[in-house]
Amino acid sequence: MEDIMTSDPVTVNVDTQLTKVRSIFREGWFRSIPVLSKNHLEGMITRGDIMFLSSTKSNIEARVIMERPKVIATPEMAMEEIAKKLIKSDAVQAPVVKSTENMCLIGILSMGDIIKKLLNNGVKPHNPNINSIFTKNVVKANYDDHISKVWSKMDETGFSGLPVLKKSKLIGMITRKDIIKSGHVRTGLDAVDRSIKVEKVMVTPPVVVTPETSIKDAAELMVQYDIGRLPVVENPVYIKKEPHRAREANIIGIVAREDILGSYLS
Repeated sequence: MEDIMTSDPVTVNVDTQLTKVRSIFREGWFRSIPVLSKNHLEGMITRGDIMFLSSTKSNIEARVIMERPKVIATPEMAMEEIAKKLIKSDAVQAPVVKSTENMCLIGILSMGDIIKKLLNNGVKPHNPNINSIFTKNVVKANYDDHISKVWSKMDETGFSGLPVLKKSKLIGMITRKDIIKSGHVRTGLDAVDRSIKVEKVMVTPPVVVTPETSIKDAAELMVQYDIGRLPVVENPVYIKKEPHRAREANIIGIVAREDILGSYLS
């Protein structure tokens, strides 16, 4: 456990202003930030919490929007046990505390950390390739959609990233990270700048896989690029200098980090 977790994670205090919390998310690549009171874990704030926070409420403190962690890990827990808890609870990260009685934060563990450890240990997945585990019903965005529409789709589905299409071809991905980094925030309960379109914020060309891609290769791509969702495509037109990125492709599905992690667990 302690050899794979991040032992000195970025944290905020319960009284930290949300303007400061938002800037921390914008400047870094954090998926969630532990909220502490004298190093005692009180809650977590995620990208989703920050993304859906109205700018009119930014002067409040972290304690107001923090939530109890879905999974809390301790040093004696087995990695596989934590992995299963993360998948079951639809969580990406778990704060690590000294014990169930002592909530002193000592680190944070993510699905990505676990996948990296499994790869380093040479563990073999139960499925040879992603063909049997990817999701075929994909929620998508269009390149000329307003950010407000993507905001709503992410809110309704809970997905942290959506494939972006142009003329029915996959050309990019847009994630909560991209939107937060761009600086666009809600200006009211439901309003967001409707002039901003997906093409201004999305990442292109996207990293992609095909149904024949092995679980191991997909896992390595997720670790290498620190991404949680990979479009599954047919007929990709790859970028020569970056062979895993496609200029365009026909999207047929998506494979998520939890799908990959689940294929390694018994």
